[in-house]
Formats: sequence, C-alpha cells, structure tokens
Amino acid sequence: MRRAPTILHLDMDAFYASAEQAAKPSLRGKPVVVGGIGPRGVVATASYEARVFGVRSAMPTAQARRLCPNAAYLSPRFTLYRQVSETVMELLRALSPLVEPLSLDEAFVDLEAGGVAPETAAVRAVGAQLRRDIRAATGLTGSVGLAGAKMLAKIASEQAKPDGLVVIEPGTERELLGPMPVRTLPGVGPATAEALRRGGIHTVAETAEAGEAELVRLLGRAHGMGLYAMALGQDDRPVVAERDAKSVSVEDTFEVDLTDRTRVRNEVLRLADRCVERLRAAGRSGRTVVIKVRNYDFSTLTRSETLRGPTDDPAVVREAAVRLLETVDTTGGVRLLGVGVSGLADFTQEDLFAQIATERQAEEHAGPAESEAEAAPEPGEELPRRWHPGLDVVHEEFGAGWVQGSGVGRVTVRFETPGSAPGRVRTFAVDDPALRPGEPLPLPGDLDQSSAPAIRPKSESPAEDSESETGEEISRR
Repeated sequence: MRRAPTILHLDMDAFYASAEQAAKPSLRGKPVVVGGIGPRGVVATASYEARVFGVRSAMPTAQARRLCPNAAYLSPRFTLYRQVSETVMELLRALSPLVEPLSLDEAFVDLEAGGVAPETAAVRAVGAQLRRDIRAATGLTGSVGLAGAKMLAKIASEQAKPDGLVVIEPGTERELLGPMPVRTLPGVGPATAEALRRGGIHTVAETAEAGEAELVRLLGRAHGMGLYAMALGQDDRPVVAERDAKSVSVEDTFEVDLTDRTRVRNEVLRLADRCVERLRAAGRSGRTVVIKVRNYDFSTLTRSETLRGPTDDPAVVREAAVRLLETVDTTGGVRLLGVGVSGLADFTQEDLFAQIATERQAEEHAGPAESEAEAAPEPGEELPRRWHPGLDVVHEEFGAGWVQGSGVGRVTVRFETPGSAPGRVRTFAVDDPALRPGEPLPLPGDLDQSSAPAIRPKSESPAEDSESETGEEISRR
C-alpha cells in the first residue's frame, strides 16, 4: 500500500450517451439511451437525464422504454467512441508510462511512475487538470478517483460521479469503506453477496469483522482470503501497462428466435468471419474455437474444439465452428449465437487438414455453372439499407445529419453537426438515392453551459478547492 494517493482511476461519465449528446446538439440536456434498439435489445449506457427515470445499463431496452418513453434511443457508434477514447488515452499517457486501460472509457494511471510528487496536493492538481484537459479536447466529462491502491481509486471515482474528483487519503480506507455495502468490493457479484448475506454479512465493516477464517469457510480459500484483504482496504496490485487478451469473440442476439437450421449455420459462419477480422486486427492467432448458443428458454451451451496449432485463417475457424454447431440441438429456437477464439498466440501454424477439408467441401457444394460473376450481385444492384436511429448520414442537398427513425418506407433525418445549432428534421424515402450513410464527425472541444450535464455532483462547487481533501465528503450517483 502506498503512502500517497498516486494511483488515479478515470471513468468517463455516461460515455456513449454523453458522446451522442456532444455530437447531436438537439439532444443536449435530454434523456438519451444507447444500446440495442430491438425488442430484445439491452441498454449499453443511459445519460444522467435518463437515469432520473430509473434507466440503467444492462437493463432490457423494452423496460427502459416503459420507464422513459420520451428518451432518444440510439444504436451505438463505436467508430466515434474509439476516436474519443484514443484522445482521452493520449492525455493519460502524457501523465505516465504506466496506463492500464480497462475499456474505452476507463483506465488506471500510476502517477508516481510519471514523476508526480507523492503528495496529496500534487496528485490532486494533476487530477483536476486532467479533467479540464478532457473537457477541452472532447467536450465530455470524466470522474477521477485518487488513492494508494487500485481498488480504492476505482471506488473513489465511482463516488465522484458525475464530473467530480475524490481523493482517499492513505490511512482513512477502513473508515471510508466500513459502512459501504459489500457489493462495493471488486469480485463480489450477486452469488457472493448472497452467500455473505446468509452468513449475516452485509457491509464492508461486517466483512472485515467476520475474519479471514469465516470468509474462507463461506467462499473458499482463494476468494475468502482475497476478499478479507480488500475489506481491510489492502490491495497491492500494480498498474500494468500491457494487458494480454486471453480470447477474441463476437456474438449477436436476434430479435426473433432462429429455428431454421440453415439460417443458424449461416449466422455462425458470419460470426466466425467477424471473429477472425478482430483476431487479425489484433495481430493474433488462436488454437481453440468456441461457439456459444443461447436457446429460446435462456439455457446457454458452449462447445469448443482445439486445433493442431494456432491459426487466423477464416476457413479453418468457419469449419471448426460448423462442426461444433452440429453437436448442438437448435430445433427449439436460438436466441443468441457467438463464436470465439482462445489460446491466443503471435504466430500461425495452419491446420492444413482442416483447410483441405474446407476447400473440398466448397468444391462439392459449388455447381459446375457457378462462377464468381454469377455469385456477385448485378451491377447497380444494392442491398436494402437499414437506417438505424443515430446513424450518421449525408444528403447531397442538405449535408450531414443523423437518423431519428425509420419505418413504413420512410426515414427521418435531423440535419445538424457537433458544432452547429440544433438542426431541422426532414423525411425521405428509405431508398432515396441522394441519401447515404456517413462517417462520425469530430466532437467539438469545451461545450458551453447549455450543453453541460443536467445533474451536477452534489459535493462539488465551481471552485476546485471546494473538493474534499480527505475523501470523506463524497458525491453519490
């Protein structure tokens, strides 16, 4: 444990939703929900204006619509989120060589490794300047936690939300953690919390008072010992700059259960290709192919096959995925499919037997008259367009905008850009040749007050020196 709060945890506030509000002037200060928009969709992020109505991440979108019917429901735009994330990560790397990204919007930083003096005033100044820099570069806000351990820094940033900064002084950990629910501690999910509840343990203080022996009895040796140390505020995990991925996977949830075996097989082939694209983008290969099948009744099955050596060949992964699918009964209906590759390596050793089998099977299935020209679409023939809410579009006459909604052969577009005033709405036929998909535009820098979040942290006033010096005054979500 460090004697100064030199570990920083940054968590961007309602990241996807805030990025959408920054990109779409007409949505600033209004409820926004980003995620799957179909009947089986799940909320990825809700803006703070939507959270007032009870909307939360991982909630079914159908439930969110009942709670907040007037919110803007948008499909994710990961191209934009990655661009903003890279800008933020560059700001973090300027502070220290030890930056540990956890996701697009979250990371740990070892400030001491970056030469920051191990003093509370110095690290607080760095955290405050980081928040200002992020706002100036992206127009978005982030919450910062500072502590002497990773676990405590993450708890501090959670308590600082939204748009705040909390410092936990070394020596105050147990006093701060004591009254918090046990779910606050990393690694305590619903099952662990229920096991502790049956043992009469509800808070972090009660976890520490129970003692290591009792926690080992309830949870097992490894989990019990680790949880006891964290309940005492002890966490010696270092900030690790490079985190090695253990697997690469993709999955899709379908709006209607798939019952046709051919459709299921085609979806698995499509997912296998997407998985290999991600694998190659990461410069990796893998030797174990895994498929995931969630049935109509929510029962989930996984099947895996280990190849002779690591590969990044799409034909090999497709062949293995199809073989695994043949071992699963999908006649009752499939709700979700996934394909993944694990056992990653930095080189490939092609499975020649699988490749030969795949090529032979392709030759058998191809008719003698089939050719590339016949399989390809006719010149000028286009696939039907799907105009998802939130999608970037460009019109030949009206310029850049985004899709508000579509249906009954029509698509509604609001024409505005990140730096413009709220724009006008126009409606077109879904096959209008003047309308085409566009690319995300860069976000503006620091937005004016009319674009700021509607909910401000309770513990923070405009002056930086009003923030708690000890971490005892904390703002809650």
